[in-house]
Amino acid sequence: MNNGDQIKEAKVNEIVDSIKKIFVDEKLDVLIGYEKGSLPLRGTPCFVESADDLDRVIFDFTCHNNIAKYLADEKKRPGDPRKVGIIAKGCDARAIAQLIVEDQYPREKVVIIGVPCTGVIDPAKLRVALSGKDLADYKIEGDNIILIGDDFKIELPRIELLQGGCLSCKYPNAPQYDYFIGEPAKPIAARDEFAIIEDLASKPADERWAYFENEYSACTRCYACRNACPLCYCEECFVDRSMPAWLGKGNELSDNIVYHIVRVLHLAGRCVDCGACAAACPLGIDVRIIGKRIEKEVLDRFGYVAGLDFETQPALAAFREDDKEEFIM
Repeated sequence: MNNGDQIKEAKVNEIVDSIKKIFVDEKLDVLIGYEKGSLPLRGTPCFVESADDLDRVIFDFTCHNNIAKYLADEKKRPGDPRKVGIIAKGCDARAIAQLIVEDQYPREKVVIIGVPCTGVIDPAKLRVALSGKDLADYKIEGDNIILIGDDFKIELPRIELLQGGCLSCKYPNAPQYDYFIGEPAKPIAARDEFAIIEDLASKPADERWAYFENEYSACTRCYACRNACPLCYCEECFVDRSMPAWLGKGNELSDNIVYHIVRVLHLAGRCVDCGACAAACPLGIDVRIIGKRIEKEVLDRFGYVAGLDFETQPALAAFREDDKEEFIM
């Protein structure tokens, strides 16, 4: 076992030991966390209902899912709300806070266990890096990651495989938590968070349209982006309604764009920019970009950032006399 593996194992043991104590002390009914996936570099959500089963819990840069998604699902269970513990990196914790603000789960039934996040692997970027090859293992050497297969080794800076939102994330640690395990992480701050939309906005209208036409004509409306989003919890999505029918059943570009625009408008002032939507897209469409455009609009108009506390109402659910109203003639 090399020094890197020893450090990694020590951190895992610290997390497990701390969580076992929290599980018992808080009398949790279930812990929502992560465990090692069946593929390299892929942590997967897990649900633990006994302290004796906590040894499988992990947290590292392979844990890309926003597991706040499962808190909204937990509400749908019959009977009284269970007491739920959740391992939460910064974006997870913000989504949890937003769900609590929106009355999707009682605060007293949620125990937020904050963990420091230094960025998580983007499955889409990993697929591109592998170019169809099968990943068998990986190694971390300094700031680089080595992807290993039967007949190849690919060495890349780890930062090149991180989700886009991680590179500009200002909240790598939970803004609100009940417990925090480990030392708080510093933001990566590799780029400005709104650079992607400012770059697109600087282009002529025909180039902007060509970008959206190229991106969204590929969309098959599999709804993986919706299903991965922790704030898409409607019991019936507008795309599933037949009366009225909002969208056609084909793969028309106009229908695709309507779906994505309506989805991000629904998330206005609620999105925590976790990147789960883009990471879930099997075609690698950057569905995050129009969400960032709406996020900037909400920030500029209302000075609001979603999920930072349990009291502030979402920008579009609150009234302020000094709201900008220049659109009124």
